[in-house]
Amino acid sequence: MKNDIYIGIGSNIAPEGYGNIHTALLDATTQLSNSVDVIAASPWYVTAPIPASDQPDFLNAVLHIQTDMTAHELLDYLQLVEANFGRVRTVKNAARKLDLDILAYGLFVIEDERLSVPHPRLTERAFVLLPWCDIAPHWRHPTQDITIRELAEQIKLTNQKIQKYSPPISS
Repeated sequence: MKNDIYIGIGSNIAPEGYGNIHTALLDATTQLSNSVDVIAASPWYVTAPIPASDQPDFLNAVLHIQTDMTAHELLDYLQLVEANFGRVRTVKNAARKLDLDILAYGLFVIEDERLSVPHPRLTERAFVLLPWCDIAPHWRHPTQDITIRELAEQIKLTNQKIQKYSPPISS
């Protein structure tokens, strides 16, 4: 049985061989679609790093996928895709070439040494809530019993820099 899963995707450094972050993220989404069903992708958003730092801004989106992989199998797969794009885990909250986070895995609550779902900080992050609201506003947080739309409305009151991304038009 396939589960409905939401994945955060983002980057603030173009991987080697890519002229820009947007192209790399589109390729990462394509690579994901080789092993999972990508049901929907939100618009892209330009966001400031959280916590605030002198890093470049991120480009973020949320993907709705379906797969019959277990949550831990999916985590392993996402980390493999990140590694394929040159991600090396060093310092927490460091700049990254590709970041893939499991935001929600169905309505399951998982808490172990490798994985926490729903993602423990999703309710604090506009770069997750606003794109997620674009594709699944009625999804309900399984422990807070509140919709993504309601969470997104609450986060808009905070001072997080976020705006929809418009890719440059190629000539």
